[in-house]
Amino acid sequence: MPATSNRLGDFLRAHRARVDPREVGLRGGGDRRVPGLRREEIAVLAGVSVDYYARLEQGRERKPSPQLLDAIGRALRLDPEALGHLFRLAGLSPALGPEGFRGSIHPALLRLLDAFPTSAAYVLGPAFDVLATNGVAAALLSPFAGTTNMVRVLFEHPRARTVFPDWPTLTENVVHALRLNAGLFPDDPAIQARVADLRRDSPEFRALWAGQTVRGLSRMFKVLHHPDAGRIELTYQTFDVRDAPGQQLLVGTPEPGSRSEEALAYLAAVHAPV
Repeated sequence: MPATSNRLGDFLRAHRARVDPREVGLRGGGDRRVPGLRREEIAVLAGVSVDYYARLEQGRERKPSPQLLDAIGRALRLDPEALGHLFRLAGLSPALGPEGFRGSIHPALLRLLDAFPTSAAYVLGPAFDVLATNGVAAALLSPFAGTTNMVRVLFEHPRARTVFPDWPTLTENVVHALRLNAGLFPDDPAIQARVADLRRDSPEFRALWAGQTVRGLSRMFKVLHHPDAGRIELTYQTFDVRDAPGQQLLVGTPEPGSRSEEALAYLAAVHAPV
């Protein structure tokens, strides 16, 4: 990110615009020319001076206290993940671990992948590079062979919108989670490079990134149209890898006895190494 960027101010402005004045007891409509709250209204709700809040949003004040940020977060009605991101943008959260651990997979985690013989299990790095897969996940991702980053798959691969019919929802979730990781690991060169490339090349990514929403990956229902097996429905659960901060284990599971379970078994057999 450029040294002159004002990521904290961008975040504050975007979230200030999302607060409905009526939700915080203020009158909406009327002479309001822009959506959301005015700077002076956030300042009053947070108990800080209008001048201080303006300087914070403009990037002229760069050392807010945790207590002040917490008050601003409450005024902006931020959820816990967004509040944590606000703190990290202000430099008030410690680093989550050395970068070297983020790209290597512990042997025990590799063995764990194979403990899901009927599910698609894979490990993502902070920039959503696919670091390891079990056989089922490798077969499921076979339409994107040669592209090992899931953000690039979604925004750059010609098959993405066909394989993922819920493409708009999926891309929103991934971009929100990537922004969360960008706050957790502000010096990660892979995240920086991925964001810079896609902001330049993808209008869809650029619009989602400008929204400043942060939200981690969680349980999600996904539908895929695989060229070899047709429609597959999976419920994904995400687990943080505690000894490698930034890594996540994703496990996609079909309903027992469903056609999706049969389709995954078929894919794993067809794409099994010979």
